[in-house]
Amino acid sequence: MSGAALRDRAELALELARLRANGARRIVLANGCFDLVHVGHVRYLEDAKSRGDVLVVALNTDASVRELKGPSRPLASLAERAELVAALRCVDYVTSFGERTLEATLRVLRPDVHAKGSDYTIDSVPEAAIDRELRIEIAICGDAKDHSSSELLRRARGET
Repeated sequence: MSGAALRDRAELALELARLRANGARRIVLANGCFDLVHVGHVRYLEDAKSRGDVLVVALNTDASVRELKGPSRPLASLAERAELVAALRCVDYVTSFGERTLEATLRVLRPDVHAKGSDYTIDSVPEAAIDRELRIEIAICGDAKDHSSSELLRRARGET
């Protein structure tokens, strides 16, 4: 992985096991592209952190952001996005994933809580089946106000 802020998933799993052994009761995992960090992201991550003792944020790789958002994205590299997200005081660790869903990351890190943004419902979380299988609680976090990087970009371009 590139970027000093990024942690390898396997190494992070060992670190999380050490934290649990030393008293961390609830590990929360949040994820997203975080292509253009805005107040909605901050509120989502602060709410996610309030659900546990440790917050891990899994960022989509550059290739997976392109796949999800189109060829003009990401606006910032994975290393830059990781550095910015890691600088938020509510974030304890940052890792990345390139798979279509977060399933492999959930299986490796085994969080207690899987936090998703307010644009989801518990029934619409793509990894809901694996969360149930692994007995991971799903928490819908953040405010209900619709903040969107794509919408911010449209407004910046003068599009309606």
